[in-house]
Amino acid sequence: MGKAAVPPSVTNLIQTFSELPGVGPKTASRLAFYLLRGKSDLALRLATALQDLVERTRFCSICYNVTEADPCPICADPARDHASVCVVEEPLDMLALERTDQYAGVYHVLHGALSPLEGIFAEDLRIAELETRIRQGDVSEVILATNPTSEGDYTAAYLVQRIKTIGTRVTRLGRGLPMGGDLEYADAVTLTRALESRQEL
Repeated sequence: MGKAAVPPSVTNLIQTFSELPGVGPKTASRLAFYLLRGKSDLALRLATALQDLVERTRFCSICYNVTEADPCPICADPARDHASVCVVEEPLDMLALERTDQYAGVYHVLHGALSPLEGIFAEDLRIAELETRIRQGDVSEVILATNPTSEGDYTAAYLVQRIKTIGTRVTRLGRGLPMGGDLEYADAVTLTRALESRQEL
C-alpha cells in the first residue's frame, strides 16, 4: 500500500505510535487501524486519557515520582518512615516495591540509570536533588534499589561515593534479584527477600 493511499492523519498516528518503546512499525500500524476499525469510543477515550496525563500529572517535588498532587501521597504520609529513602531508577520500580507491602519508608526516583555510552550522565538524573534531600532532611539510611544490570551497578557505585561523603548509611538490595533483570518484573517474594537481605555499602 503506497503512502498516498493512507490519509496523513493515519500516517501521523502510526509514526507517533512507533516512537513508543517496544512498538515497531507493524505494531504501530495494527494499533492505528484497530482504533479506526473500532465501533466503540476507544479512540476518544484514549485521546482523553492522554490529555489528562499531560495536563494533570507532574513530578513530586520531593521524590520525583509521577503524581497528580504535590507532594505525592507517599511523601505526604506521616505514617511512612521519612528517615529511610529507597532510591529507584523508575516509577515502575517503586510500584513493584510497594506491592510487597514490606517497605514503610519513602522513595527517590532517579528517572534512569547512568550510562555514559548512551550519553546519560549524573546531571541527566535526579542525583543532585537526592543529595540535597539527604543534606537537608533527617535521612538515616539510603537504600539503593537500582536494577541488577551493569548500568544499575554503575549507578549504585557512583551513588555510594557521593552519599558516603555526606556521612549517611548506604545499603543495597540483596541479590535475590536475577542479574540483568528489572525490578518492575520481579515478584513480591523476591523483592521482599531483597529488601530483607540488603547489605551495607
